[in-house]
Amino acid sequence: MTVRSTGTGIVDTIVVGGGAGGLAAAWHLRERDRRFVVLDGGSPGDSWRRRYDSLRLFTPARFCALPGLPFPEPADVHPGKEEMADYLARYVQHHDLPVRSGVTVTHHRRTSGRHHLVTTGGEYEARRLIVATGALQRPRTPALAASLDASVRQIHSSAYRRPSDVPPGPVLVVGAGPAGADIALDLIAGHDVWLAGPSTGHVPVRVVRSRLVRSLLYPRQVPPGPLGRLLRTRLVDHGGPLIWQSEATLRDAGIRRVPRVTAIREGFPQLADGRVLRPSTVIWCTGLRPDHQWLDPRALGPDGHPRHRRGISATIAGLAFVGLPLQHTFGSGFLSGMDGDAAYVIEHLP
Repeated sequence: MTVRSTGTGIVDTIVVGGGAGGLAAAWHLRERDRRFVVLDGGSPGDSWRRRYDSLRLFTPARFCALPGLPFPEPADVHPGKEEMADYLARYVQHHDLPVRSGVTVTHHRRTSGRHHLVTTGGEYEARRLIVATGALQRPRTPALAASLDASVRQIHSSAYRRPSDVPPGPVLVVGAGPAGADIALDLIAGHDVWLAGPSTGHVPVRVVRSRLVRSLLYPRQVPPGPLGRLLRTRLVDHGGPLIWQSEATLRDAGIRRVPRVTAIREGFPQLADGRVLRPSTVIWCTGLRPDHQWLDPRALGPDGHPRHRRGISATIAGLAFVGLPLQHTFGSGFLSGMDGDAAYVIEHLP
């Protein structure tokens, strides 16, 4: 790899994103003796450390490892965010991967048969580009949030860390998926808590732990065409099922379940049943969206999502993706699916 002192680099392959998907791709590139560099806006593991303190993975440690390094926890333990972050940092060191931390890509264009990147650390060129930034980077907050009274504090779930972040008074958690349920339970000891939104269903944790269920479900290919698009919309854009908790668990803890928020009335949230709540704080657990604005626009569809077939760009040569939810199988986007998707992309990327 040739890297000039100005920060400009010319390499065979650039991986953007130093999370699990990017590091799995890096391992496969190293196995094939490719000249590559990984660019990451933070440091490996940073995205995990920024999550709320009580986060515990649904996935047991036996399914959390990336290729070439076992996860250093008992097989049935469910790691927390710090254990996951430490593992990714250790993974980089163990394999001596060329990760450039603190380098954010701001612009990409493919011209003259090469990918040109403008970054906060200089300019880079490469024959191949692998984007491993995932699909969940930008907080998604409903437009009606702008009409809330100024006295109501607003926090997106991506900025929530612990109960001490939330001032005294009743709290409305909007979004009843796993993050909303976790945060509501986190807060109930010190606050009155409403949890708004329709039920997202429940999958018992024993099912998630099951080797048999994973072997039957995770390798299954996502159907092509309209059915696949419908599944992606339902499973990715809407809240996933509860796993650690159930609706009964939430009620028993004292959390008040209410319908979804449909409007703001006189500065306060109005529910689908017409009630108006007066919380001191609203926590928006309304998900995140992709942040691919820096990519060559030809790589994206009208919905802002990458246009690809099994991770290989359908519109730009030499471009691929790793770590997208439902990228190819039902396991894609999960830790246990990163290895297979990365291996395929690197093997088939022209």
